Amino acid sequence: MTLLWVAMAIVMLPAIVLLLSPLRKAHALYDQQRAYEANDTSAEQNVAIFQRRLASLQAAHARGDASTAQFEEGTLELERSLLEDTATLAIRPLKPALAGRLAVPLIALSVVAISLFWYLEEGAEGDLALYGVQQELLNDPGATPDTYIRRMEEQATLQPGNANVWASLFPLYRDTGQEDKAIDALERLIALEGRLPALLAQLAQIRFFMAGREMTPAVQRLVDETLAQDPRQPTVLGLLGIHAYDNGDFNRAIGCWRRALATVEDPNTAASLREGVRVAQERLADESTMAAADE
Repeated sequence: MTLLWVAMAIVMLPAIVLLLSPLRKAHALYDQQRAYEANDTSAEQNVAIFQRRLASLQAAHARGDASTAQFEEGTLELERSLLEDTATLAIRPLKPALAGRLAVPLIALSVVAISLFWYLEEGAEGDLALYGVQQELLNDPGATPDTYIRRMEEQATLQPGNANVWASLFPLYRDTGQEDKAIDALERLIALEGRLPALLAQLAQIRFFMAGREMTPAVQRLVDETLAQDPRQPTVLGLLGIHAYDNGDFNRAIGCWRRALATVEDPNTAASLREGVRVAQERLADESTMAAADE
């Protein structure tokens, strides 16, 4: 975690430097703007243009090319134009170069604070802590399943809203025969992640085996909900195949297991399913042989 905070500080440093750079350039920009305003001749140019146009209008009036009314109207228009141009050139006095200097560091501190707050709310600090614990346990040759469970339970106490903690605890409880705790961890995971087919399938499976491989109403509801979302969910199809096999429906068991094989990714699970299909086919062949002998 220390390395993480050091890395974040290194990443934030360029941003802070960029935010503070206006302070370093403030005096130079102030001098440039003051020099520009001091040498600005826009007003003189507008007056010169006004004088040339007025002289031209006076000459036209003297030659008789413009009536007195036209001369007066033209003169009024030139004066109005000069006033408008002069008004737009009115410049407010420059503020000192370091005016508002406190706002820049405040903005920089705000950026840092908001970034840290966002990371603590949306970042993976909890996952990094969990990963550190897992790596520590993997590198400990004396670590036992109980040690794993105890350390993961500590993380569950520290960060109960982290789905990865419960996802780590569930298989530990399941594989050590603590079915009730496994169900609790899985239900917490579902509450955090949503009722995803893969999670519902695992919950149906563990409840199925806890019920002595019986299709209880609770298990059936979970199976139906899972299949409604994903008709090819391999865990549920494997469960249905076991139930069918236990009830002597070998054809249905073979069908369920073959459908599960089409989507299963774990090689060990696939090997178990193939073995189940083989055994079910043998049972079907035995039944056929016995039926033929009875005839």
